[in-house]
Amino acid sequence: MSEHRATIRWEYSGSDFVKGRYSREHVWVFDGGITVNASPSPSVVPAPYSNPANVDPEEAFVAAVASCHMLTYLFVAARAGFAIERYTDDAVGVMTKNELGIFWVSKVTLRPNIAYVGSQSPTPAQVQQLHHQAHDRCYIANSIKTEVVVED
Repeated sequence: MSEHRATIRWEYSGSDFVKGRYSREHVWVFDGGITVNASPSPSVVPAPYSNPANVDPEEAFVAAVASCHMLTYLFVAARAGFAIERYTDDAVGVMTKNELGIFWVSKVTLRPNIAYVGSQSPTPAQVQQLHHQAHDRCYIANSIKTEVVVED
């Protein structure tokens, strides 16, 4: 078992809190020492109460899903004997309303572009199987109810 920690910090900035006129900008501090400026998405909370330059929780969620899938794919590909030179992914999360009318990230689409080393590239069927294995073993994918789709 392992634990993973993050500290979230927000401070009141002297605006009209009760009327919703306050900044939602905050920071995420991770155990390795990195600090990330965070904010709600401007599509959820308009400026000046949000900051589009900061990472929003929905972006971070999509990045976590994509990162976990990539790391697991690298692992299963290496075990299958395929060397990878480069892996990029333009992942997209979609928010919709659930049956109660509450927004949630209902789908994350991964769009990996993978370059293999040398002539030892997997067949399309092997790539599909590697993605399936990566999805089944990804810690994040096993922790969420969001649909995760891999597009080639």
